[in-house]
Order: sequence, then C-alpha cells, then structure tokens
Amino acid sequence: MKVLVIGAGGREHAIAYKLKQSPLINEIHVIPGNDAMINVATVHTDIKETNHDKIVAFAKAHDIAWVIIGPEQPLTEGLTDKLQTENINVFGPNKAAAQIEGSKLFAKQLMEKYDIPTAAYKEINSKTEALDYIQTCDFPVVLKKDGLAAGKGVIIANNFEEAQDGIEILYPEENSTVVFEQFLEGEEFSLMTFVNGDYAVPFDCIAQDHKRAFDYDLGPNTGGMGAYCPVPHIDEAMIERTNRDIAQPIAKAMVNEGYSFFGVLYIGAIITKDGPKVIEFNARFGDPEAQVLLTRMESDLMQHILDLEAKQPIQFKWKKNAVVGVMLASKGYPGAYNKGAEVSGFTLDGQYFVSGLNKIDGRYVTSGGRVILALGEGSDIREAKVNAYEAVKQMNSDALFYRNDISDKAIQKL
Repeated sequence: MKVLVIGAGGREHAIAYKLKQSPLINEIHVIPGNDAMINVATVHTDIKETNHDKIVAFAKAHDIAWVIIGPEQPLTEGLTDKLQTENINVFGPNKAAAQIEGSKLFAKQLMEKYDIPTAAYKEINSKTEALDYIQTCDFPVVLKKDGLAAGKGVIIANNFEEAQDGIEILYPEENSTVVFEQFLEGEEFSLMTFVNGDYAVPFDCIAQDHKRAFDYDLGPNTGGMGAYCPVPHIDEAMIERTNRDIAQPIAKAMVNEGYSFFGVLYIGAIITKDGPKVIEFNARFGDPEAQVLLTRMESDLMQHILDLEAKQPIQFKWKKNAVVGVMLASKGYPGAYNKGAEVSGFTLDGQYFVSGLNKIDGRYVTSGGRVILALGEGSDIREAKVNAYEAVKQMNSDALFYRNDISDKAIQKL
C-alpha cells in the first residue's frame, strides 16, 4: 500500500522510518517532510502542511491508502475531515475530537464532568481578572494558554512575581483565555494510547520526557529536550491504573459527548500521592517520545493501525534494549535563536531523527529551534545513555546546546 505522512519534524522522520520497515507498505510519501527523510520516503517540500486542498488532491492523485498526520496543527485545523470527505483513510482525529489538545479548557471541562483525575483549575478570560486572581491563589500555580503553543504555552509560577510575568506573556491583549491550575507534585510520564471510539489500547511501554531547557529541570518549558524508554522505576501496576482511571474513561467520555477519536492519544500523566493524574492530552504522538518508542518497537506500526481500525487485539512487541534520545537545539531556544548554522557528523540510519535542518548546497544548516535527536540503545538505561551521548559527541556544531541529564531519574533508581 501507499502511505502519506504529514509533517516535517523529528516525530514524522521517526514515523516514516518505522513505516519503512513494514512489509505492508511499498511506497511512503511525506508532506512537507525535510531533507533528512529522503532515505525512507519521497519528500514533497513544495507542498505546505497548511495547504489542505493540495494534500487532498495529492492523496487522490497518488492513490494513497492511508494518511498519517504527525503534528497537532493540521488535526485542529480539520485536515482529517477534508480527507475523510474524499473517502481517504486517516490516522489522526477529526477537528472536533482534536479539541482535546487544541483547547486546554475543553479537556479540563471534559475531565471534570467525567471525574477523570486531574488538577483543580480555574478558567480566567481577562488579564485584569488574572491579576486579581494571583493576589489570593496558592503558589506554585500553573498557567496554561488555551490553544496550541508548541509545548511552550505552560508557565509554572512559584510566586506572585513569576505569576505576574506569566500573565504578561500569556495575555497579549486584555481578553484571552488562560487556565490556572493547581500545581501537582510527583513524577511525570507519557503514555501513548491507540484510540478508536470507545476502544482504547495503551502502549505497554511508557516514556519519560524532559520539558525544561536545562539540566536539573531548570529553565523555561520547551517542546521536549529528550526522552527515554522504558521507565523501569514506574511499574506495570501504575500503567494499568492509568489505563483504568484515565485512558478507558476518556475514550468513553469522548464517545458519550459525540466526538469520534481515531488515532493516538498522548496522556501526559503525573504520579501523585492520590495516584496518576492528567497533566495534558495530545491528539497525536509526543515528540520526542515517538522517536524513542518507535525505535524500541519491534512490531509493525502499520499493522497496529489496521488492527485499531478493525478493533482487533493489538500485540505490541518491544526490543529488550532501552532507548535514550537527546535533543540538540539552537542556542537561545525556546526564545529567539539564529538559523543557518552548519551541522555535520550525523548519520541517517536511525540513530538521529531530524527536526530542524535544511540541506543547502550539500550542507545541512539549522532551520528551527529543536534541531536533531541523537539516540542510543543499551541493555539498560545507563548503557543507552552512554551511547546516546556518544552519538551527540559525533556531531559538529557550535550553534547547538543540549541537556546532560536525560534519563538520570531512572539511572538514580537502578
């Protein structure tokens, strides 16, 4: 079959790389893709992922059997709906269902209605009201912009002054919606769940992301500075409880409310003294969690998608090895950064997945904030970390930075 992947980042690079291994697929296209994907797919950088009409026309003209949407923007803007109108199979929820990521408020209201464990919250729709609220709220408090923010619309304010600064950032004008949440203490993890209506199948391997820019979880939130899997110190019982208390109820809640979700639901969870609670939902694979999980996955991703469509049992198979991924980002990210710096020393054989590089005159140069994820595998997390940082050292660029402590939470508990 012919498959089309939508997106241009490291997550989509990993998805295309994984699909290439499937005997069910004989042709892979990526729109818009990036120059590092040419070994695994035909890349169409001339078509933008925002041009839904061109994507639909391409899928029809090339007899595409399945479209797999990587990023959140095309989902929340309704690309799935347009493709389905033309009877094209899509892995990725429609616009209405993608609200679970597109609107923090929608997700919180749904969880509140169906008693799905999450932090207490308050919806605040004006800057003035927000400034009044922080006069009396408990700290730390979490501010979340209602809408997509590429992983950077969340601010944890430890005190009044930080909350003031956060309000200035998240209220560019007087009237805007921000969700203020109770701060939850605990360890976070990412659980990917295949969902088709009320049929929900969580991955039986979880990952742990590193959101903050710098070592020791310091600095601003980012789209993710690294990830690893499995997470050996979070046991199977906790995954089963997350499935029982969160994954199954949210799938049923979506159906009850008339939303048809088909795709992968990312559950960003935190282990509190009261058990697992939801920090956020995403309507697609996490990035960089997808890169480490799909690297560890031995079973056929395309077969899993077909089994999900048919609501058949999904049998995951994983490598025994652990996987650690370290993100290299442009200096200055997630704030202002320069583009066009040359990067070399990496390979395109599955040890690196590219998020922000363009090829110009035979050289790869930076084109984004998060640039490339270097991967390492090993018999345990400690060995995988060593190999991941060896892969980092192979690269040449003075324009990038990275964290040195990816996976240390697991290593400290080995």
